[in-house]
Amino acid sequence: MTGDCPRSSCAINRTLEIIGDRWSMLIIRDIMFAGKRHFCELLACEESISSNILAARLKHLVAHGVLTKADDPSHKQKAVYSLTEQGLALLPLLAEMQQWGAAQRVPPSRRGVRSPAELAELASALRTAHLGSSRRRHDRRGHKRLRAAR
Repeated sequence: MTGDCPRSSCAINRTLEIIGDRWSMLIIRDIMFAGKRHFCELLACEESISSNILAARLKHLVAHGVLTKADDPSHKQKAVYSLTEQGLALLPLLAEMQQWGAAQRVPPSRRGVRSPAELAELASALRTAHLGSSRRRHDRRGHKRLRAAR
């Protein structure tokens, strides 16, 4: 994709241009379900992303409105990444991907989100964590439930 012009008018194509690579989905997964908000935390994913790829994907996701990047008030050299409403809207897609992956005989090491009620509860917790007040935005206590959904 060059600039902000999609290759076609197809909505599926546009989605893939923004979040269709493996790393972007795993970054969103870790922010959404594991409560990771800083570059170093995201760099430590079990899939071993390289720092240059992580930096490029984070920049891309911020540029396309999936994430926001803000200075961390507790540390001048850190940034905090948060999901936007657009990013939060990916929750049902990731939940479906979990279920599809589980059906493909992926080791059942993690329980996926199952019901619409669980999705709604998780979406509410994510909205508070990522879009709530700045004091609550950096609070990780609410992520215990989010990690369990991963």
